[in-house]
Amino acid sequence: MARPIGIGKQDFEKIRLNHNFYIDKTNFIRKWWDYSDEVTLITRPRRFGKTLNMSMVEKFFSVDYVGRSDLFEGLDIWEAKSPEGSYEYRKLQGTYPVLFLSFAGIKECFYADARENICRVLEEQYNKHDYLLEGDLLNEKEKAFYQKVSAEMSDSVAAVSLRYLSDFLGRYYGKKVIILLDEYDTPMQEAYVNGYWSELVSFTRSLFNPTFKTNPYLERAIMTGITRVGKESIFSDLNNLEVVTTTSEKYSDCFGFTEDEVFAVLEEYGLSDQKQKVKDWYDGFSFGKRKDIYNPWSIINFLDERRVGAYWANTSANRLVEKLIREGKPKVKQTFEDLLDGGTLHMEIDEQIVYDQLSAKKNAVWSLFLASGYLKVASTVFEERTGRMYYDLTLTNKEVHIMFANMVQDWFAWNDDYNDFIKALLLGDVKAMNLYMNRVTTEMFSFFDTGKSPQGEPERFYHGFVLGLMVELEDRYVITSNRESGFGRYDVMLEPRSLAAAAALKGKDAAPHKDIPLDAIIIEFKVQDTEETELTETARSALKQIEERDYQASLIARGIPEERIRKYGFAFCGKRVLIAQQAQA
Repeated sequence: MARPIGIGKQDFEKIRLNHNFYIDKTNFIRKWWDYSDEVTLITRPRRFGKTLNMSMVEKFFSVDYVGRSDLFEGLDIWEAKSPEGSYEYRKLQGTYPVLFLSFAGIKECFYADARENICRVLEEQYNKHDYLLEGDLLNEKEKAFYQKVSAEMSDSVAAVSLRYLSDFLGRYYGKKVIILLDEYDTPMQEAYVNGYWSELVSFTRSLFNPTFKTNPYLERAIMTGITRVGKESIFSDLNNLEVVTTTSEKYSDCFGFTEDEVFAVLEEYGLSDQKQKVKDWYDGFSFGKRKDIYNPWSIINFLDERRVGAYWANTSANRLVEKLIREGKPKVKQTFEDLLDGGTLHMEIDEQIVYDQLSAKKNAVWSLFLASGYLKVASTVFEERTGRMYYDLTLTNKEVHIMFANMVQDWFAWNDDYNDFIKALLLGDVKAMNLYMNRVTTEMFSFFDTGKSPQGEPERFYHGFVLGLMVELEDRYVITSNRESGFGRYDVMLEPRSLAAAAALKGKDAAPHKDIPLDAIIIEFKVQDTEETELTETARSALKQIEERDYQASLIARGIPEERIRKYGFAFCGKRVLIAQQAQA
């Protein structure tokens, strides 16, 4: 009988006691202990088992769970033997004081609230161990310090709070402390999105240094997160930090599900006929050289619902990712268009995410996307001449593609004028197109440009607009673009999908189609030149460019009659738009 699914369960003890679905990842404990790294930072995408693994480590080592072999019997760690052939790892169970903290819930809009909630997490650890105040283990000054730890404590008290608690617990149990910090970077992302990055960095650095660097009472520590925050930000003093990212070989099979694990589970639940569909939707992640890693959250939900869906994508909106694409420079949107269209991005990766440089530093956005699981490594190339590794990146899988398509769709969903513009475009109603497009630009320009000098980079809006076309019309058109025209010009070509499919079957020399359900469309964007006094001149110039460069040639070659090709020139001056149509043959 298949094990019951426990959606959202992240507590190792509850999963084991309830005999819920669980894929054994306890070998992580053995590997981590054998590596003997003092402080380990492990980055993995969200919902990839980080919290469950941290709960597992806590239950294995914590003195609060001494004698709880029942939680681990039958699992890899309990059967693992030392090189000498003894069950040495069993002797470690329940033998260390453990501090298990999580910053996962700290998603505040303001620094004061974020700081208060971090302090509250620290206070909870003190409350949990308030038995330390009994007896004479602590002197009067230490007890006085203990009472100072609260949500309102000073920065200086907060900075050393975990170091002092490590000392107190070490004295009480006669052993150094293991510290587990889950989702350490969640407040960092929120700080960047909400504009209090520098304040939080300063506070976090002051906490991390005495806790993880100069703490003589620390046995070992693990931190987990989605990203590796730049060393110069919060880790500048932590030279004892072992960083394990998605490109590292360490622990490559300890987070996420391998293909063998997934296929075995599908057999268990009588879903073996769904293997290919599951692979298309949820495969694609890679850690180090290990390929075919599946998203655990999606797999668990698929087993529960017994149908495919965008489970991982819908768990929570990634505001940072949305912000970086929507407000990104034209090059960011161009690259994103290519990725949505199935393209590949060739680049060098910098896995240290410097949040305050995301909008300026080349490739930083895509490094973040890789760390977050939205891109996968298709292949790698080592360039001996430079000593650099280059990565070929694509969207991870179907689920991720759908997530991004929905995100773009949401940009325009609230704007009725945009929907009306699409209808007018399909009908070829130029008057209505002009009316609605001017309304769209008035409302949406600042949305794409963040309100900062919208006249400075109008292409941000154009590319956002094209992304909207790609998503809104992808079921009816194959949408391609030509960006060779330079600043302010952006060519868009819409080819009816029915024709594209027919041409693919018949070959490039297919005869013209008599019954084409939709017209093909060519659009040229053009910003008003300083020498042009009227938008009508700019619009005519855009149409002239379509003709001079013979953009229609490829469509005609694929069987579309010239009379079924509509050509539009979009002329822009700030938020004003004028759309002109070339008379059809």
